[in-house]
Amino acid sequence: MNFHDVRFPASLSFGSIGGPERRTDVVTLANGFEERNTPWAHSRRRYDAGLGMRSLDDVETLIAFFEARRGQMYGFRWKDWSDFKSGRAKEEVTYQDQVIALGNGVQTVFPLVKTYRSGAFSYARPISKPVSGTVRVGIEEDEMQEAVDYTVDETTGLIAFARPPDQDMSVTAGFEFDVPVRFDTDRIQTSVASFQAGDVPNVPVVEVRV
Repeated sequence: MNFHDVRFPASLSFGSIGGPERRTDVVTLANGFEERNTPWAHSRRRYDAGLGMRSLDDVETLIAFFEARRGQMYGFRWKDWSDFKSGRAKEEVTYQDQVIALGNGVQTVFPLVKTYRSGAFSYARPISKPVSGTVRVGIEEDEMQEAVDYTVDETTGLIAFARPPDQDMSVTAGFEFDVPVRFDTDRIQTSVASFQAGDVPNVPVVEVRV
C-alpha cells in the first residue's frame, strides 16, 4: 500500500477538528418503521488539518508535508489529540488498559485493539499504528518484557509472543497510537493576506484502511 510511516507534525494537528463517521443506510417502510443497515464494520475518521495552522511557518510546514506525500498519493500517521491512548487521555498507559485476546495455547500473534463501551454495548477498534516505545503487554497479572517475551510490529499493530499464552489466559496491552490517514484533496490554497486576516486553509484528511 502507498503509505509513508511518518507522522503529520503533532503541533499542527493539535487544534484541528474531526472524529469518527459511520455509514448507515436507512429505509423508512410504509408503516413508518425503519430498517437500518451498515456496510462498514468499522468507523472512519475525518479531520481538518487547516485549523491547526497558526502562523505562516505552519503553512510552510504543511505545504512541504503535502508535497512530500504527493497530495492524496501516500498515506501517513496522524495524532488524534482527543483519542490517542488505550486508556483515558489524562492517565498513563499501563499494560492492563485493554484485554486484546484470550490465549488458546497455540496462537502467538495478536492484533492490538481498543474497545469502546457504553452500557452493555461495545465496539472493538483495530489499532494498526502504535507509537514506538509506548506499547506495554501483559498476560493475566504479569507484565511481559519487550524483545524477550514479545515483539511489536509498529507498522501493523501485531504483537508476536515468543511462546503462546496458555488456554484462557488474558492477553492485555496498553499503548499510544496514531491514525493512518491521507489528504482528501489534491489541492491546497493559501494566501498571505487572508491568513493574516485570520483565515486558514481547508485541508481535509481522511482515515485509510491498512
